[in-house]
Amino acid sequence: MMVQMDGVDGDDDGPADGDNEGGEEGEGKKRKTVIVLAATNTPWDLDEALRRRLEKRVYIPLPDEEGRIALFKINMLTVSKDPDVDWNELAAKSKGYSGADVANVCRDAAMMSVRRIMEEARKKGLNKEAMQAMLKQQNEALNTAVSREDFLIALSKVNRSVSDHDLERFTEWMAEFGSA
Repeated sequence: MMVQMDGVDGDDDGPADGDNEGGEEGEGKKRKTVIVLAATNTPWDLDEALRRRLEKRVYIPLPDEEGRIALFKINMLTVSKDPDVDWNELAAKSKGYSGADVANVCRDAAMMSVRRIMEEARKKGLNKEAMQAMLKQQNEALNTAVSREDFLIALSKVNRSVSDHDLERFTEWMAEFGSA
């Protein structure tokens, strides 16, 4: 992917008179700072020329246990939870998970009550219309709190997305090209 930005040295007064190619500034004008923030999951694929222009290269590691606890809490902020949910246990069981992985676990756990109702409807052999009527009828059941068991089932279904091999590649890349 290539993103090109022209005229980043322009000012608020509109186009400059004359050629501004060399980055020269008029007398008394302050230079404006432009910060470019780029993110990638595959820094080893960056072109050398782009890498040279990105002055600071910072690796943001996967969240630690404390970070995963915070991510679970943030993702479940507006969702009812049973008192048996243990954030420390979930964080310990999700070692190596990214923020997106934790979000997927939370989304999956929150959908467990809907899945239970759908499974019940399938066992009864209900057609689509009857299933929708059942969902409406059991609307209160859909708002049931997410349990520890819901999270454990979700954790068993959602695998981490970053492999040990990828983590090694990040470490190697940062050792060679990183800066902070």
